[in-house]
Amino acid sequence: QVQLVESGGGSVQAGGSTRLSCAASGLTASSGMMAWFRQVPGKEREGVAAISPSSAIIYYADSVKGRFIVSRDNAKNTVYLQMNSLKPEDTAMYYCASWLRRGSWSVWSNYNYYGQGSQVTVSS
Repeated sequence: QVQLVESGGGSVQAGGSTRLSCAASGLTASSGMMAWFRQVPGKEREGVAAISPSSAIIYYADSVKGRFIVSRDNAKNTVYLQMNSLKPEDTAMYYCASWLRRGSWSVWSNYNYYGQGSQVTVSS
């Protein structure tokens, strides 16, 4: 049984940093392309970042480029999202996803497996 479990996040002040982790179980070490998404109530889920199995290919949404860093440790089957210079508009529920089947990295439904989400709240 495949499981993705996010941890980290919480409440942070604007300008601060936090890190999210997503541990995958029941998958091969590579777990395919892994990604982070975020969603604010009433808005569409947004692709934030994605990383290929070898870490050679990395994507970022324009809104987080230069502030967020995605990385992975295949030995631990874990993907990370280091979030720096946080802004109130980064407040959202953050989800990880794994095993991109096809198409664009930033489309939620293109993945096979999903985590339950971890809340990040940035106060001004």
